[in-house]
Amino acid sequence: MPEITLTAEAGRATGSSSTRRLRAEGKIPGVVYGHGADPVPVSVNGREFQVAMSGEAGLNTLLSLQVDGKDFLTLARDIQHHPFKNVVTHIDFQIVRRDEVISAEITINLVGEAIEVQHGDGIVDQQLFTLHIKAKPANIPPSVDIDISGLTIGGALHVSDIAIPAGVELETDPESTVVAGQPPRVQATAEEEAEAAAAAATEAGGAPAEAVASGESESSEG
Repeated sequence: MPEITLTAEAGRATGSSSTRRLRAEGKIPGVVYGHGADPVPVSVNGREFQVAMSGEAGLNTLLSLQVDGKDFLTLARDIQHHPFKNVVTHIDFQIVRRDEVISAEITINLVGEAIEVQHGDGIVDQQLFTLHIKAKPANIPPSVDIDISGLTIGGALHVSDIAIPAGVELETDPESTVVAGQPPRVQATAEEEAEAAAAAATEAGGAPAEAVASGESESSEG
């Protein structure tokens, strides 16, 4: 995974007034930490940070953070956002090493077309959107793909069906369902309504419709 260089300014003042001033200047306050180093308060240019994080690696983008002549290999973690505005308000830059194994979360992409599900008017129901993995920073993939071409109605694909790149260890349960082929929604709704009606009749002390119909048939025959 390529590294992106990002310049940070150290020695920012802390406190709410200083933070507001930084944000007014288009900067984002943050802190660099990890591997026993003392936390270093920093600030980065907001636009430059957004550009750096806009690649396919997303939150797993390796950032070569330049701070007062020092170079820190980092990952952006615990990115905080304003509760109402779509702006970043604070960033934690976690120091990592190229030779260490770290935890990360990556996106799952569905590829191919579930032809059989489509022909049956079924629904492709993606139930898992990310994977938790462990890998060295350079081995963290931007995402992984799962081919849904063979998916059928009533069938499912699991984490174990995903081709995991070399050097990557799964933390998510391999038996977890990623995507399932569901029956048409109208059909499912009709079946649910029938089951609910039967349950309601039983709770009310009445016999299910099938039993009533069967009783009437036997009575008429007698």
